[in-house]
Amino acid sequence: MFIDVHGAPLYAYTGGRPFDAARPTVVFIHGVLNDHSVWILQSRHLAHHGWNVLAIDLPGHGRSGGQPPASVEQAADGVLALLRAAGVARAALVGHSFGSLVALEAAARAPAQVSHLVLVGTAFPMKVSPALLEASVSAPEQAIHMVNVFSHSTLCPPPSALGPGTWLYGSSRALMRRVLASNPAVNVFHTGFQACDRYAGGEQAMAAVQCPTLFLVGRHDQMTPPRAARALAAHARQARVVEVEAGHALMTEAPGEVLDALRDFLAA
Repeated sequence: MFIDVHGAPLYAYTGGRPFDAARPTVVFIHGVLNDHSVWILQSRHLAHHGWNVLAIDLPGHGRSGGQPPASVEQAADGVLALLRAAGVARAALVGHSFGSLVALEAAARAPAQVSHLVLVGTAFPMKVSPALLEASVSAPEQAIHMVNVFSHSTLCPPPSALGPGTWLYGSSRALMRRVLASNPAVNVFHTGFQACDRYAGGEQAMAAVQCPTLFLVGRHDQMTPPRAARALAAHARQARVVEVEAGHALMTEAPGEVLDALRDFLAA
């Protein structure tokens, strides 16, 4: 479905169920050069088990119009504007990588509107190497390859993810190419990386969050290793840390474990 946010259409996948603002709501927020599809298993399951799901394409990405957010703060304002436009008074926020920072900042800015916060593959600070920042502009294909090498710990997912034998490297590269091509006016790859690299308010934001927070980390994550989440966890009021056997691409490498952790946490 499309929702008008700041004068532009924002796409939100509802998991194959009609949107009903009266039901408990969970918003899924993707990372750099991804879209709503990275949450396909988790979002669809929750949508068919009592939750109202909004798995979004960030502005300027994929099916969504508007300008891509140039900062974590700008993206967080967009998520809160989405809740207002959809008529959702309170929601759980689930974010991956860059999306985890967006979810964190949104929960800090409007603590009464967020019931649960889930930070998947998170880190603070989330610095990006100068070489990768430069390559995202001058050699995006090379940068996409680099990101995928560091994001995956296995070649193929279990049967419950994208299908038995699916080549995770190839499917992720194809998605990143598609999202990059979806916006010929702005390099959303570089814009997203810059937003991660420049975000400085993580610890202050975490201290302002009022709801329980789940830190969902991959044991073999080379992009945001588990230790990189410790600074945030130390500032959380109600922190739960779950480590799964996966790299940075937790949702496809360990889809069942991620779903189980989400269900348990959201039910609390």
